[in-house]
Amino acid sequence: MPPGATDNHVNPMTGELMNPTSGLVAGLLFVLAAQVSAEVYRNVDAYGNVTFSDEPSEGAEAIELKPVTTITLPKPEAVQKTEKLRENVETEGATYKSVSFVYPENNQAFYSGSGDIQFQVRSTPGLQPGHKYELTLDGQPVGQSASGTISVNNVYRGTHEARVYIVDGKGVQIKTGPSITFTVHRPSILN
Repeated sequence: MPPGATDNHVNPMTGELMNPTSGLVAGLLFVLAAQVSAEVYRNVDAYGNVTFSDEPSEGAEAIELKPVTTITLPKPEAVQKTEKLRENVETEGATYKSVSFVYPENNQAFYSGSGDIQFQVRSTPGLQPGHKYELTLDGQPVGQSASGTISVNNVYRGTHEARVYIVDGKGVQIKTGPSITFTVHRPSILN
């Protein structure tokens, strides 16, 4: 290229200077966009066989495709926050030596005509401000209390598993107690 010459050319349509690299990039983007918006055609032959193609053929109909579903993954910062949350849970949970049931006892069987049960739980040391006991019955949360007494109504007869947790003010479980199994005897509707 001679000294003082530039790599720019004059656009014959507008008379403006243009950079060949910009034109190449614009052309490449146009080609890529055309491929992304390509149509799909559906054709059924005389024997009932269905074929799909990106090229139109005789008797083919254009099909409008729905947008592809995408999933946005969490950002690494969010994953790191999860690690920080886990550390906070371990730190808060470490303040408690234990959490357990006072009533009912493990493997206890008892009668309850209405199916109402008053669970009593305790922790060592006692609950910190803002923390609560959370009770699950057969894997489902059924109540929370800061007093250590949780009432559950209409528990079906049979054997059940219960577990108690300590949760913080945001409802995050920070301490888990051992599970217990108990059996409720109730009168049958048939008797």
